[in-house]
Amino acid sequence: MKTRVLSGLIMAPLLIILIIGGYVLYAGCFCIGVMAVYEFFKGFKAMDIHASYPIAVCAAVALYGVGLWQHHIVSTGGTESAFWYMVWFFAVVLASLLYLFKIEERKLEDALATITGIFYIVFFSYHIGLIAMMGLEAPVMKNLVWLVVITAFGTDIMAYFTGYALGKHKLCPKISPKKTIEGSVGGTLGSIILCGVFGFFFARPLLVHCLIIGLLGGVISQFGDLTASVFKRKMGIKDYGNLIPGHGGILDRFDSVLFTGPLVYYYLCVLTVFGTMGTWN
Repeated sequence: MKTRVLSGLIMAPLLIILIIGGYVLYAGCFCIGVMAVYEFFKGFKAMDIHASYPIAVCAAVALYGVGLWQHHIVSTGGTESAFWYMVWFFAVVLASLLYLFKIEERKLEDALATITGIFYIVFFSYHIGLIAMMGLEAPVMKNLVWLVVITAFGTDIMAYFTGYALGKHKLCPKISPKKTIEGSVGGTLGSIILCGVFGFFFARPLLVHCLIIGLLGGVISQFGDLTASVFKRKMGIKDYGNLIPGHGGILDRFDSVLFTGPLVYYYLCVLTVFGTMGTWN
């Protein structure tokens, strides 16, 4: 009970940040990103691979800076451009490769782990910040960031209970022995139902799209969870950290969000391109 209370106290501020949204959520995504990539790189040390955390932090600062600059351009009547994002991609790869120039101290794996951590952790989690910025540009988007959380955590919770009650057939025994096919199906159905309930009460004109996001998110969130498990097995660790009692570190709790964030963002971009968002008054 004490562990659950402590976990709740730690997670409560994150829920508040999600409710506030906007720049607060954007800043929160940055903080979670730099904390999670630290845990990720720490895991690599168990394999005697030493990724560059300073490069990852600089990359995160630059990426979120580009996002703020793009938001300023759009808010003043300009057009968003992919140019600075392409510069960022180039700079990340270049800096990671230059990290190898101390050739006697570093291995190829050090640079590859640096690149992997930046794109897998920092860039993927950044998409939630992009949804927060969309909420500032179009208020109708503000509540839709909840779909990221609902698909990720909703799938996880429903998969756990369904697997506990009905689970018989192993899903990926070599990756995560406790996960079952029944739990996976139950988690996906739970995500669809929860996203449908959310859409009915908070985005009724987009109810069908909320159901679709629930389906896609229910599947891809499990890929995110399993991907994190693959890394942990290869690293030879049980958890990425111990910040959240009973749940491990930040990355242990948000591994599935890393996949659902980009999914929801790009789906919303498609809706915007085809003008669907304009029908929500």
